[in-house]
Amino acid sequence: MRTSELRGSDCGIAQALGVLGDGWGFLILREIAAGTTRFDAIAKALGISRRALTETLASLQADGILQRSAYQEHPPRYEYELTAMGSASLPVLLALQEWGDRFVAGDGTLTARPTDAEAQRAAALVGTKVPTLSLQGHDGARYSLSEPGTWSVLFLFPGAFAPAEDGYPAGWGSIEGTAGCTIEATSYAAAEPALRAQGVRILGVSTQRSEQQARFAEHAGLNYPLLSDADAQFAVALRLPVFRVGGLERYKRVSLLIDGAGIIRAVQAPITDPEGSIDEMLRTTQELMA
Repeated sequence: MRTSELRGSDCGIAQALGVLGDGWGFLILREIAAGTTRFDAIAKALGISRRALTETLASLQADGILQRSAYQEHPPRYEYELTAMGSASLPVLLALQEWGDRFVAGDGTLTARPTDAEAQRAAALVGTKVPTLSLQGHDGARYSLSEPGTWSVLFLFPGAFAPAEDGYPAGWGSIEGTAGCTIEATSYAAAEPALRAQGVRILGVSTQRSEQQARFAEHAGLNYPLLSDADAQFAVALRLPVFRVGGLERYKRVSLLIDGAGIIRAVQAPITDPEGSIDEMLRTTQELMA
């Protein structure tokens, strides 16, 4: 059966595959979400033939997943961006990534080892420019992930909860890597004055909704914003390691140090000692900003 024939199915999985095609569609969406938006750059990143790329881009536009705008008139050149429909597909990409990391590249267990493919992928982000994204903060404001002239620590965590108001997902404490979110968050709060004195801001990022983050921030007395990546924009853009629990894809613990030009200068991954990682980050900022 050709992928185009799947669109008439009464199965949502078949219909989605009929739109996204033979695999190139998924990878093209991944690249565009990461900020690779021009034809030649996409072709180079994927090693796809120009004909196949032209056909797939046209199909994704026709289905309302992508839209294009001209950045050059003579000769005409275009760049592509996700529509609302395209952005809604990002959690699907993240679920595929998590499944591939865990069951194809891995042995099916939930791990946090430096030798894991996802940890090595995170470590390789040093030198990468952070995509131009802003996320909703727990205080209602929107925050850019990089700020010109300002260094930033972004720590990504599975989830933190106000115990009196938000119940932990079933089995949370027994899942490898979930313990320590509160300690990490409050330890960064204690380190905030020292980092601020160096000109470094702190941003915590999880896939929780903003209202849940706000309850925790008030409970823990945090002095920096928590940002919601509930739609998986940042996770997909940098192909960050995640795992699924409680009905959500959640970040495995990773911390990024980003300079004033938006370049990732240091990565901590995996993090097995949340409290100790803050001391390490303080030393790293002192060394790199000296």
